[in-house]
Amino acid sequence: MRKFNVTVNGTAYEVEVEEVAADASAPAAPAAAPAAAAAPAPKAAPAPKKAAAPAGAQGSVKVSSPMPGNILKMNVSVGQKVAKGDVICVLEAMKMENDIPAPQDGTVASVNVQKGASVNSGDVLVTLN
Repeated sequence: MRKFNVTVNGTAYEVEVEEVAADASAPAAPAAAPAAAAAPAPKAAPAPKKAAAPAGAQGSVKVSSPMPGNILKMNVSVGQKVAKGDVICVLEAMKMENDIPAPQDGTVASVNVQKGASVNSGDVLVTLN
């Protein structure tokens, strides 16, 4: 074991690091992989919400999320008419509220997300006819 002093944001920490041989580094890599695999697990939780939310037939025009975030507000419901530029929903991403506009005039065919849902970039939020 080797001891080091590390300063992070002005706070000093004393850390101990174990030195391993070159052939022992191979088992360390698989140990890191499960930790990385554990991180995507919370992202799997929003998928059931997305699958359970569709109401009715899919429309021909898909309105997708431009970035990952959380849905703060849904302004439309199935069957509602929208005009180009109308705010369909409000997406919070990076502590900013982003209005998601309708790309064209139409009628809402399906609403695929709910208020409070987490979405990824490219997820279909609403479809229009």
